Amino acid sequence: QVRLTETGGGLVQAGGSLRLSCTASPRTSGDNAMGWFRQAPGKEREFVASISWNSSNKIYEDSVKGRFTISRDNAKSAVYLQMDSLKPEDTAVYICARALSSYSGRSTSSYRYWGQGTQVTVSS
Repeated sequence: QVRLTETGGGLVQAGGSLRLSCTASPRTSGDNAMGWFRQAPGKEREFVASISWNSSNKIYEDSVKGRFTISRDNAKSAVYLQMDSLKPEDTAVYICARALSSYSGRSTSSYRYWGQGTQVTVSS
């Protein structure tokens, strides 16, 4: 069983930045892709970004391209989401997930383990 813990959320003004972190315990081998999703109140969980096991492949949801950057440090069993130029519509609970395979995309069914999430609130 893998537990994922997200940190780094908070309240920020529009145009500001936040960096989310997600760590896995126990330490993992780093062979699996990782992803970030978000869920706003009353809305479905939506894909934000994913990164392959060796960081060679990164996928972003269209609305965050050019503003968000996903990265990982396999030695620390961690994945990060740098969020810049934040907008009020980015407000949501951000959840990290560990995929079933080394490369993964947008579908929630491709992910096996999920964190509890961290709240990001962007004020206008």
